[in-house]
Amino acid sequence: MSQGTPRVRSTTVVAVLREGQVAMAADGQVTVGEMVMKQGAEKVRKIAKGKAVVGFAGGVADALTLLERLEGKFETYPGNVRRAAVELARDWRTDRMLRRLEAMMVVADSETLLVVSGNGDVIEPDDGVAAIGSGGSYALAAARALSRHTSLSAEEIASEAIRIASEICIYTNDSIKVEILP
Repeated sequence: MSQGTPRVRSTTVVAVLREGQVAMAADGQVTVGEMVMKQGAEKVRKIAKGKAVVGFAGGVADALTLLERLEGKFETYPGNVRRAAVELARDWRTDRMLRRLEAMMVVADSETLLVVSGNGDVIEPDDGVAAIGSGGSYALAAARALSRHTSLSAEEIASEAIRIASEICIYTNDSIKVEILP
């Protein structure tokens, strides 16, 4: 890509860990610069033979490269979300090629929820709610409010948080995909 070419970006992902269930939801919008290129992208998926779920935001090709690496880490550390995420973050921060990748990930199982960044950050939120991407702050605020003041399920909270973010953020749509782990 030349320097003046706009980057392909995927945006909002929110994850909620509640009562032993994790739900991760994402909008479907992919943008190129300021243009909506796709409405129904899949930014959340189950990995590790269905034992973990991951969502990504940022540069699409970068996120897919990191997703492949994360799946490799799960093969090395089966069933250990925390170790797989830490090892990915370590590689991401120290490897010359990976260091240039611009994306963020949320990875979870029914006990652990983590945000992973290219700076080597692996962050476990205190309240079991995390969000990334352009509409992440809107989705995070909505999910936290719903978690604190309703008895909705993790799935309902994650879906509604994305829906609310789509009403505020121009880079987030309401084509919502949710993955759930019991």
